[in-house]
Amino acid sequence: MTNTPAKTHQTLKNVSYESLVTSWLMHDGWQVYRPMLDHGHKTDLLISDGPNFHRIQIKSFESKREERIVTNCWSPCLIDCVVFMARDANWGVITPAFSQRQRPIKHKDHRIFDKNRREFLRAFHLV
Repeated sequence: MTNTPAKTHQTLKNVSYESLVTSWLMHDGWQVYRPMLDHGHKTDLLISDGPNFHRIQIKSFESKREERIVTNCWSPCLIDCVVFMARDANWGVITPAFSQRQRPIKHKDHRIFDKNRREFLRAFHLV
């Protein structure tokens, strides 16, 4: 097998998280749109229930440190919610987008979920 450069491999993993969340949302009945390029508006997924649209940013992080801090890299773009996926564990966090520069991953407004459809959708509907 051809060796994949580390940065390319990380990009592939990040896109796989976007695909995973896409499938969970579609299973829940959402229309899901994927922008061709998200660098300007920081939108990985645009979802709609018909009349309403919501912008979602998806990030991954290393969860080995218990007091992990996540950084807001989407402001000043108007994002509705952010999904953080642990790269090295079977859990993630969903939160309304926040304006602070940084926040602890275990912030009171963040909803932790096991990395499966049922748990993700439970947390998603609480945000």
